[in-house]
Amino acid sequence: MAQPVDKQEPLTFRFADDGLVPNHPRWPMLVYPGAVPLPDDVDPAAVFEDIFGANGWGDSWRNGIYGFVHYHSRIHEVLGIARGAAEVRFGGDKGKVLEVKAGDVAVLPAGTGHQRLSGSADLLVVGAYPPFGTYDLCRGPEQHAEALRTIPKVGRPDKDPLFGGDGPLLKAWSEG
Repeated sequence: MAQPVDKQEPLTFRFADDGLVPNHPRWPMLVYPGAVPLPDDVDPAAVFEDIFGANGWGDSWRNGIYGFVHYHSRIHEVLGIARGAAEVRFGGDKGKVLEVKAGDVAVLPAGTGHQRLSGSADLLVVGAYPPFGTYDLCRGPEQHAEALRTIPKVGRPDKDPLFGGDGPLLKAWSEG
């Protein structure tokens, strides 16, 4: 049974193509600060896996966030901070550094650069993906031109990874 999440409007961040990281041409990155309550008596990663899975975001993993700039050009990604805290730069070298902590969720449209700058020793992140798209890991200038072609073709998910069919993602990522 998925834990209740605190319904909220996400923070939105838009990033321009910096020549290495394309970012998404239309859709913002969404951040839900403290959206997922994490009781002491449960596995915090399992809470995120249950919520994301219930909303159709699967292929989940548990780990951290790479310490190098990277993005995915063929799939969107959600990151749930299950434990600890980290400083993460989103959007590439000209992007924005945010501190994320346990309970926070970031939803990255395809193309959004991300890099862990620092993190607590106990950092644990759960990542997941919508039911369509192909995982890839892009980090070099030679991938930029192809990414510009593939990123806009990654369709909008049917559900917000936290709030399902009526979540803020559906409006923030309108097809317009």
